[in-house]
Formats: sequence, C-alpha cells, structure tokens
Amino acid sequence: MTVPQIAHPEVSVVIPIYNEQAGLAALFARLYPALDQLGTSYEIIFVNDGSRDNSVSILAEQFRKRPDVTRVVLFNGNYGQHMAILAGFEQARGDIMITLDADLQNPPEEIGNLVAKMREGYDYVGSIRRKRQDVAWRTYASKAMNRLRERITNIKITDQGNMLRAYGRNVIDLVNQCAEVNTFVPALAYRFARNPTEIVVEHEERAAGESKYSLYSLIRLNFDLVTGFSLIPLQFYSMLGMAMSFVSALLVLVLLARRLFLGAEAEGVFTLFAITFFFMGVILFGIGLLGEYVGRIFQQVRARPRYVVQTVLQQKEDLQSPAPSGAEKRRVGRPHE
Repeated sequence: MTVPQIAHPEVSVVIPIYNEQAGLAALFARLYPALDQLGTSYEIIFVNDGSRDNSVSILAEQFRKRPDVTRVVLFNGNYGQHMAILAGFEQARGDIMITLDADLQNPPEEIGNLVAKMREGYDYVGSIRRKRQDVAWRTYASKAMNRLRERITNIKITDQGNMLRAYGRNVIDLVNQCAEVNTFVPALAYRFARNPTEIVVEHEERAAGESKYSLYSLIRLNFDLVTGFSLIPLQFYSMLGMAMSFVSALLVLVLLARRLFLGAEAEGVFTLFAITFFFMGVILFGIGLLGEYVGRIFQQVRARPRYVVQTVLQQKEDLQSPAPSGAEKRRVGRPHE
C-alpha cells in the first residue's frame, strides 16, 4: 500500500550512510514496505556522510524511484554519524522523528512500534536490544560504559549504542537550536524530553559489510558523551588532587619523623619511587582529561561549520514548502538540487 504524501509528514526517518553499498538494496526492500504499512504520511532522509564507495549512486537511483518520500542529503566529506543525524534533523519536516542505522541490525519493521508508543503521548522513545548480535567484547564494554555514563551524567539510557529511537517535534526543534561541535544525539535529546520512555526491540546481525566503529572510535564517542554532558570528571580530579596532597603531606611527616628518630634509611627508596610514579600517572591522566575539555572548548570557539552539505536531492515542490519552526535560517547557504 502506497500512502499519499503531504508537505509535512507525520513520520520522518533519518538514516546516516557511510560506505553501505553492499546492504542498501536489502535496506530499501524492507524499509519502504514497513513504512507503507503504517498507513500514515512519511519521508525518508538519507544522509551520505562522505562515502567512498558507490553509495551515492545507489541513493540517487532510489531517489528517482521514490521521489515522493525520499530525500538525500550529500555531505562534501566525512563528519561522523551524529553530525549526519543532526543534518537530517534540520532537513526533516515530520512530527515524529526516527533515527535508524543502515546495517539492518535494527529491523525497520520495529519503526511501527516506536510510532505507536509516541502516539501515547511520549516525546522520546528509546529502544533496548532484546538480544544483541554483536561480538562479546562490544556487548560487555557497552554495558560497562552505560553504567558509568549514567552515574556521571544522570542520563538514563539503558542501551546507548542503539540508534533506533523516536523523537517528538518539540525535542528536535530544541536539538536544532544547539550548535555543539561534539555531541551525542540520544543524550542531547534526552535532556530536552519532558516524557521519555523505552521499549524492547529485536536485534539482528548486519545484513552486509562491517561495523564502521573501531575500538578507538567507541572510546572517542564515550569521551564526547561524558565530557559533553557532565563536569563530574573534572570535579572528581579536583577532589582527588586534594586527597593526594593531604596523603603526601602525611607521608612527608612520617618520613621526617623516621629520619629524626631512626636516622638515614635507604630501604624504602623503591617504595618512594613506586609512590612517585603512581602519583605521576594520576597527574598525567588528569592533565589529559583537562585537555579533553580544553580541546572541546577550542573546537567550539573556532565556530567552524559542523558539516557542509554539498547538495540535497528532493522534489522541486519541497523547496517551496514552509520549513518547520526555527529551521529556515539554519538552511541558509546550503545548496539544494
């Protein structure tokens, strides 16, 4: 069933694309029927994040097949998954925003469950994978980071690595007003949600290709999440520094007393070295943490564009449609096809 579309659809699906040519055909084959079965108006916004394979040509061909519901945003380079999602948010016109990865690990058929939950009055619906199909180390590392992140930021997201989520228009309008260079979209949206909730969804193996997130990328992403939403790490190191200063003063008094009453000693020199190296390691780690915050400040004050849109593939009549609230000025200077 094909649903006639309107200028401002109820549902917008934002999908970042990076070197996904092997799995796009399978994505199209499941995504469009799943959305057609919703019985409501929708649009799909693919954001190509500087793919180096044939993804752009495949997306352009899909746009020509379904121009009524398909829009394609093309970056001029690679800016990262979360920047691609933010670009999709700025282009989207729906009342309910869905984010979905292109690898089919989250079945498109689950979108209907998120939409149904949003219609109950929630403005943020997260998802929890019922049984993760990832390698063991990623599963355990993700659970550990979830617990650490919740304690540090007070953001209650059970499964932070799952991008299948739904957001209300009120939340997206606030997200679009932010100009953060480094951010984590689900956590940012959670901050603005008035009535968030979560549901359990299925999880499948990748349809094709391999994960674009290396161990280093995952560590960087968690640094963005922790440093972007909390000052607790800095406050922790401030308190740790005071505690270490107090302990060091006590150690100096003990050593001075031993010197006065027992005379010169050489037996404890290696213990002192060990203590010194431990303190040096803690200090260097603290300096590195401070550097993370300073680096983000530096990136922010340069005020460079977070991403550059090369072009947008969409129907000409879409260009005449009034933009959602607060969005028009953010699109100035970004060319359309």
